[in-house]
Amino acid sequence: MKLFRKREPTKKDEKVEKNIMQMVTTYGESFYSWNGKLYESDIVRSCLRPKVKAVGKLVGKHIRSDVSGLTINPDANIRFLLSEPNPLMTGQQFQEKVTTQLCLNNNAFILIVRDENNKPIQLYPIPCVMCETEYINNELWLKFTYRNGKSQKFLYHEVIHLRQDFNENDVFGESPAKALSQMMEVVGTIDQGIIKAIKNSGIIRWLLKFTQSMRPEDIKKNVKEFVDNYLSIESDTWGAAGTDAKTEAIRIEPKDYVPNALQTKETINRIYSFFNTNEKIVQSKWTEDDWNAYYEAEIEPLAIQLGETYSVRLFSRRERGCNNRIIFEASNLQCASLTTKLGFVQMVDRGAMTPNEWRETMNMAPIEGGDQPIRRLDTQVVDMIGGILNKMNSENYMVMASIAIKLLDTMRKEKDETQNQYQGCNDSQ
Repeated sequence: MKLFRKREPTKKDEKVEKNIMQMVTTYGESFYSWNGKLYESDIVRSCLRPKVKAVGKLVGKHIRSDVSGLTINPDANIRFLLSEPNPLMTGQQFQEKVTTQLCLNNNAFILIVRDENNKPIQLYPIPCVMCETEYINNELWLKFTYRNGKSQKFLYHEVIHLRQDFNENDVFGESPAKALSQMMEVVGTIDQGIIKAIKNSGIIRWLLKFTQSMRPEDIKKNVKEFVDNYLSIESDTWGAAGTDAKTEAIRIEPKDYVPNALQTKETINRIYSFFNTNEKIVQSKWTEDDWNAYYEAEIEPLAIQLGETYSVRLFSRRERGCNNRIIFEASNLQCASLTTKLGFVQMVDRGAMTPNEWRETMNMAPIEGGDQPIRRLDTQVVDMIGGILNKMNSENYMVMASIAIKLLDTMRKEKDETQNQYQGCNDSQ
């Protein structure tokens, strides 16, 4: 694949200004006390996984608004680009990978590959270990360094750049290194301390105390004989040990090392707070309100950023002026309770949702004709009466009034029949 295009060498008279950002996923650097392997922490990965999975479920759509109305996915090329960004990934896998890079580095880069007509045909995440900005003749370039040591440059407008914690730097989001380094060091120290304590607690189980002075080699010989005779599995003494007056055998009781649970929990909660999550979200014990709060705080802002950055990079200024844009939508009703989902039947009755949209929230297959909005008869009659009143004038007011009266009489009869039907059911019961 001709993914990366060659760039002409920089001329001597070109002015170059540089700004470097190092990614926290760099291996072999002393950037972190735990060697920069942030993603290898089980706590960090558990914090990222709910957000990554949720963003992966976002559905990208091309929206066009013109005089003919609102059109969804009018361009097949853009639709395929959002669902199949490259031959190696689906849309869900692509969004999950980009979100992981964004959470770990507060920066994520996507390369846009275009055809000879300058139309985007593929998208690739850029797995760099360092990114460097270069202003060449007042034009911004990004120089990416990969794990194999090679580097390449691309114009900034050829890259979709996602970022968060956007503060001091003009281009990049702030690295989470300084904020996470101390907390990760505490967690690593606790884990290593537990491992070492457990190993040390099982080293010495018996202490042989000799009442007379002995040479070191004699001490080792006697200890070995004691182990072979009484502690070996193949010993014929069945676990019974005997000593004379020269030796005293003392058993060392093993003691389990228990760290400070409160301190460990508070450190983990600080990491949860850094990633704007909590134990309920991480362990999938959330309620409907818990997930809605997490969605609005983490998922929705990223969905907005994805839509805006995709729109700016994939469409020209003229195309955006013709109301072409990309949105990433999520059916947040999937996490709603059954009572909430059943309550949305009223939205279907009033035409705000189609039957298939409501069935999707219930994880049910679509039905034929379910993409057409429907309305209850009483709301439809009100709309018809409103249309009649708008068309009424001084010449046809008598005819229009009689039609409106007939419609209202029809609505009252149907309402009475419905009530009588329910009353009959109650009486029969």
